[in-house]
Amino acid sequence: MKKALTTTVALMMLGSTIACSSGTPDKGSSNNGAGAPQKVELKLFLGGLDRFRDQFDKYFAQFAEKEKKEKNIEVTFNSEYPGSENSAQILKTRLATGDVPDIFSLHAVNDIPDYYRAGYLADLSSQPFAAKLQEGIKPIVSIDNKVVALPMESVQWGYLYNKKIFNDLGLKPPTTLTEMKAVVQKLNDNKVKPFLLSYKESWIPQLFLPLTVGSLVNTSHKDFIDKMNKNEGSFADIKEMFDIIDLVNANGTDRAFEIGNDDGSADFANGKAAMWVQGPWNADSILKVNDKMEFGVAPLPINDDPKSSLINVSVSTSLALASSAKNKEVAQDLLNFILDDQASNDLYQSLKFNPVSKNHTFKPYPWVEEAATYANKGLFYKESTIPTAVKDESGKALQAYYNKKLSKEDVIKDLDKTWKDANAAASKK
Repeated sequence: MKKALTTTVALMMLGSTIACSSGTPDKGSSNNGAGAPQKVELKLFLGGLDRFRDQFDKYFAQFAEKEKKEKNIEVTFNSEYPGSENSAQILKTRLATGDVPDIFSLHAVNDIPDYYRAGYLADLSSQPFAAKLQEGIKPIVSIDNKVVALPMESVQWGYLYNKKIFNDLGLKPPTTLTEMKAVVQKLNDNKVKPFLLSYKESWIPQLFLPLTVGSLVNTSHKDFIDKMNKNEGSFADIKEMFDIIDLVNANGTDRAFEIGNDDGSADFANGKAAMWVQGPWNADSILKVNDKMEFGVAPLPINDDPKSSLINVSVSTSLALASSAKNKEVAQDLLNFILDDQASNDLYQSLKFNPVSKNHTFKPYPWVEEAATYANKGLFYKESTIPTAVKDESGKALQAYYNKKLSKEDVIKDLDKTWKDANAAASKK
């Protein structure tokens, strides 16, 4: 780097001498004739975004071209795309050992509090993109009144359903558990598997946790999370969460432990089941298999109170700038380009993500608009903050529960203990 800087300075001095001797000032281009470009390698850790690698790599190439033209900086990328199953643990290890990427992905609701307390997140409040964030989005990527991440996936989700199957059988998304049982019965009577089960990756059965807990703490058990954070509560208090889990597990496809997210997307796209407890973040994967498929998003019923059937509103995958990043200025340029007023419309559409910027002008997809109809009626909640360790453990525990290696009581004890351990760990920070 020192050699590069020395060379750059020398070339600049030489350029000034030539300009003066000719009597013509060098107006130059946008990089002011700076000579050899500065070379920067950005390290990017994009966990859980592996299915979008082509879109991101193409967009990063656009950024590199822009940065070269405007700032005479030649940017290359050292990009990693680990899968959702183990990316969080890999990232924690990297950060703890000092192998810090410039930009890394994290789950806004789950991860921002812990990563912020650990000092890993740079303050991005003064960056141009921060002023563009939609009002409902900005608080979810902020802490202590600081914007600390750029939102990629803003999601409104519950479960996915196959619209053709529902329409052919005259079915509508149920609003209560009893109605869901009737839907399941009609599907079974017509030899259609009600639910797709894809439990090979533990993060998928983990999705039951935010859906059930979120609905209950926003209706009948509003003090559950506060009590758990004070070591005064138990999952036994919301044991009814197992009612919908049991219904799904008893009416699902075979080979649950052989099917992961990619295979699940393919099976759902091919009509192997009518419903899938999964989010619209899989839209791209589903439509790559069957671009004619029509699917909807509906709230998952958990009991017989229709007011408890709520859409989960969250910001999941977000991008953060490491507080100890080696190339902060260029990394900041990249984050701002990700919400560029023009280019980002194409990026977010290609990813099939929701708009997050006030300047996004693209039309949302049909499943996004369907989920929004529930949110517009007030049938939604902002995803509850549950310790990451509890979410991770719930996925493993619910795998074991499906496999009959753990009972309900075992799962409750396991999750209670994990939450208490998480409280103890947080108190030491």
